[in-house]
Amino acid sequence: MIPTLETERLWLRAQTMDDWPAYAGLMMSDHAVFMEGPHTLGDAWGMFCHDLAQWHLLGVGALMIEERETGQCLGQVGINHGPLFPEHELGWLVYPDHQGRGYAYEAALALRDWGIRVRGLTSLVSHIDPDNHRSRKLAERLGAKLEIDPDRPGPEVLVYRHKM
Repeated sequence: MIPTLETERLWLRAQTMDDWPAYAGLMMSDHAVFMEGPHTLGDAWGMFCHDLAQWHLLGVGALMIEERETGQCLGQVGINHGPLFPEHELGWLVYPDHQGRGYAYEAALALRDWGIRVRGLTSLVSHIDPDNHRSRKLAERLGAKLEIDPDRPGPEVLVYRHKM
């Protein structure tokens, strides 16, 4: 049920407990500020489990970004849905030591295309903190456009709509 996707440099794969320490470390750090963090250990665990549970409940969820050459986990990309998201939402995170190398773009492009081709998604958005300029640029690089008056989970986020 959980796909494994391959790109030129990456494997996008299901998360394992080996991924938990780095994920928790990020979510509990100041680097999580654009994801409503830093979070407590309990909240980070809930998000980690949520990312996996969505696959079984909704047919979408998060995949870990692994560098094919080294096997190192670089971050995560996901399609969120369910009661917390008005529509399917494409999101990404790359651990601080691996940012700026195009991994998020490569992973998000692969998962977005999978969502359209395999899941038949007809709409996809990205919710981005207004001050997260890196993610805003990435959404635009992916071809997403900022919506002026969107349905969103809260006034503190911008909604970028992806071309379908």
